[in-house]
Amino acid sequence: MQVASNQLAAQLQRGLRSLYTLHGDEPLLIQEAGDAIRAAARAQGYTERTVHLMTGAHADWSSVLASGASLSLFADRQLIEVRVPTGKPGKDGSVALQQLAEAADGNDSTLTLVVLPRLDMATQKSAWFAALDAHGVTVRIDPVDRKALPQWIAQRLQAQGQRVAAGEEGQRTLAFFADRVEGNLLAAHQEIQKLGLLHPPGELGFEQVEAAVLNVARFDAFKLAEAVLAGQIARVQRMLDGLQAEGEAPVLVHWALAEDIRTLNRVRAAMDGGRPLPLALRESRVWGLKEKLVERVLPLLGNAQLARWLDDAHTVDGIVKGLKFPDWPADPWQALHQLAMKVARACAQPSR
Repeated sequence: MQVASNQLAAQLQRGLRSLYTLHGDEPLLIQEAGDAIRAAARAQGYTERTVHLMTGAHADWSSVLASGASLSLFADRQLIEVRVPTGKPGKDGSVALQQLAEAADGNDSTLTLVVLPRLDMATQKSAWFAALDAHGVTVRIDPVDRKALPQWIAQRLQAQGQRVAAGEEGQRTLAFFADRVEGNLLAAHQEIQKLGLLHPPGELGFEQVEAAVLNVARFDAFKLAEAVLAGQIARVQRMLDGLQAEGEAPVLVHWALAEDIRTLNRVRAAMDGGRPLPLALRESRVWGLKEKLVERVLPLLGNAQLARWLDDAHTVDGIVKGLKFPDWPADPWQALHQLAMKVARACAQPSR
């Protein structure tokens, strides 16, 4: 049974199930969801807890199955936690997880919690994941989208009795906060807690937040590519500076940007060949947020412009690998900046 992450608390109040599966890549939210399940389990008398970290091809899944079949002399109920950091349990793990799922039906002495990373669609269709979903509660933990981050921060502040000013001043404070912690939700949580320690409940001014919140933003190349397609010019600049300061490899940043440019060209070619845009997007494996971004931008971009971007991406690929080209900066980061900003400006105000 699929349950949205924001509905987990309500589901736990309605009644504890014997099997829960969490999957996602946001450590803070995974931890909080797991803590909520553990707290509900303790309240229901699940006093014994065993954690199994299953990594590598030779993980001992028999020990997991044995734990589920036995209780210690000092507990009537137990919580078994199975963590699979790779999301790939292997053949033995697949069989074991299906057995655990089936054994969970009607089992009021053992609660099983399976923790997984973000799973692709193919893995979500596997027999073992389908069994976990069919016999228990499955919760997908999605990251907080950048647009939703200011509101997320406001809700967390409210939970500890604090708030920002109303109106434009408060929005400016939240936007500043979000810029400082983007891509690093765990650090964002810590900065919010710090404000709770530094200041009493009530309204927080911009100066208080500015003085307290450290710049702990973390970026990745794929989020940069999304910001480029969204035409978020100031954010693109900030992310490029952050990636360079963090020591990210220019080749990875270029790959993310170039892959999106190649995708735009592939989808355009499919549309020119008679494919409807939704079908062209599916054939190019464009999903989620990127699907919406491409859907918005592509109909407003001409073939000549897309072809120029493809040539530019090829040029920057050479610069990243040490080659020099006329009219382009020799420094890889400057070249990446030039490419990213050219595409971002066009996506902000598309023209044929």
